Amino acid sequence: MASSSSNNIEDMMDEKFDQAFEKLLSLHEDHQNAAKMNKPLFMRIVDRLSGEIPYFQQRRDATGRFGLSPLQKATAAIRMMAYGCPADAIDEYLRLGESTALLCLENFVEGIINLFGDEYLRRPTPEDLQRLLDIGELRGFPGMIGSIDCTLNDINILDRSPVFDDILQGRAPKVKYIVNGHQYDLAYYLTDGIYPKRATFVQSIPLPQGLKASLFATHQEAVRKDVERAFGVLQARFAIVKNTALFLDKIKIGKIMRAYIILHNMIVEDERDGYTQFDISVFAQPDSNRSSEVDFTYSTNMPSNLGNMMSIRNRVRDKQTHQKLKADLIENIWKKFGTNQDFN
Repeated sequence: MASSSSNNIEDMMDEKFDQAFEKLLSLHEDHQNAAKMNKPLFMRIVDRLSGEIPYFQQRRDATGRFGLSPLQKATAAIRMMAYGCPADAIDEYLRLGESTALLCLENFVEGIINLFGDEYLRRPTPEDLQRLLDIGELRGFPGMIGSIDCTLNDINILDRSPVFDDILQGRAPKVKYIVNGHQYDLAYYLTDGIYPKRATFVQSIPLPQGLKASLFATHQEAVRKDVERAFGVLQARFAIVKNTALFLDKIKIGKIMRAYIILHNMIVEDERDGYTQFDISVFAQPDSNRSSEVDFTYSTNMPSNLGNMMSIRNRVRDKQTHQKLKADLIENIWKKFGTNQDFN
């Protein structure tokens, strides 16, 4: 009789777990932008965690009964990340206490970083960089490799940011591109108006005067919206991003942010073929037709002293280069898209 009762309880718990798992892998009706991950990808993550991370290996307790399964632990962690729910809410579906749920989350994010970080959170390869340059050129911005969008606090510590470390230390690949007949050798990012005027930043024009300036501002702001949309997607996919400060631990917050970026990149790779915006054949153009090129041999001219590093730093901060590049980009946008505009 006791055995039958125990089996019924276990069956009921299994049913609850299956319901929670299926709910996790699909969109909630009241939260349609929550994390959506294909089941094979989720199971691949669980298999790696259970095979290589001791915490996710199922063990028997002192009574001989199995403890929490790798699937339960991973589901608890990713549910907290996806929906931003508190740790004590996990008990409703997965029968985990608050402290256990937090341990699942901490070990999950560390496992994701250790197992998948090198592949999904790496620096761009020369091939990646060439693709970014090709996309930028297609959109009217030769030499552009992306957009940056930070808060005011991030601006205050920009000089300590690692964004340009490779350039300053001579490790970055050499980039050459031509804009409006002039050659440049520092790639740049599109930014908003709070960023300083540097050779590596191109802002919009807040109050454009004339057709050329207006057209440039329109295209710059349209392209730069990509980074804002990316942040929106990340916040919608992983609601924990909105509440990470509740952990009050900068190290844990940093690991959570890194883990959800890795997971997002894994999801994008898994679903990429279904929604890629660009025809790869467009970039299979002869090198002679490109105005933006990457030298695939990394620079070996490492700064030998502080003076050399300061020289590179001054190039990055050069306002004259910034103004000249922006003027050339205004002309390039006008030549590329101006004839297609209706200004009447």
